[in-house]
Amino acid sequence: MHDIVLTFDDNFWGPGYATMRSLCLTSRDPKSLRFHVFHTGLLPENRAPIESIAADYGAEVRLVDLKESDILGGRIAAFPRIRMKRLNPIVYVRLFLAEMLPAETKRVLYIDADTFVRNPIENLLSMDMQGKVIAAVLQPDRMHCIAGTDLRARSAFSMTEPYYNAGVMLIDLERYARIDFVAGISALPAEELEQFYYDQDILNYVLKGQFLELDPRWNMQNPEPAHEVFDPHILHYSSDSRPWWPWSRVAFKRTYRHLMTNAHFYRYQREQYKRLVRRWLRLG
Repeated sequence: MHDIVLTFDDNFWGPGYATMRSLCLTSRDPKSLRFHVFHTGLLPENRAPIESIAADYGAEVRLVDLKESDILGGRIAAFPRIRMKRLNPIVYVRLFLAEMLPAETKRVLYIDADTFVRNPIENLLSMDMQGKVIAAVLQPDRMHCIAGTDLRARSAFSMTEPYYNAGVMLIDLERYARIDFVAGISALPAEELEQFYYDQDILNYVLKGQFLELDPRWNMQNPEPAHEVFDPHILHYSSDSRPWWPWSRVAFKRTYRHLMTNAHFYRYQREQYKRLVRRWLRLG
């Protein structure tokens, strides 16, 4: 059984469905996939496509509503306040996977819901991790992630060391379970912690030297049409240029629409237009 974790809410049900479907379509054995979907409540009409993955491909789908318990809230409270507000706190699930997955889970793939898997995921899931805790791809704009405005260095990171994107991570869960992330950042000054980029900074800081660097094709970030020639294994639409916006210029845009299926794609696109209009009205 291959364990895969996604986290999203109603705002990302469409891309979440597309990511799960892409994993099944390109898997050599979709019945061996077990999805753990951690969410903060899904409307019935948004939950239905996610659950249909089981019937359509034989994969196991386990949905966990985080609002039904305080398993996440209590743990987040132990972390310092971070000034950034763009990301949903649900991203912190990645730090507690060892506690939130079945006890027999040895290895897990965490994957963001804004991805498109194009090649058999078994090639990644079965790789030799060489004793490392996480296998991941370098962050392309790591200099900016590390240093921020005017590239002023932070004490927690050095631009001479690797910094990894947390959107696609193969995790050795047995080793991961031994990590105490709260203790790992406890010595940092408050002014440094306030600048942290949520769990991605925490992972890179606490697990320094414990990452295995993957080929960039396993997490091709912000892919444009020119990147199609590289036959990326996983596309990661992590910028504001998303494949559901008609003005976006991204790799495999037409294929992505059919991946989500026309019916779901156009319903999701209409929802995003409404959200965009509401945001503009608030700004006005």
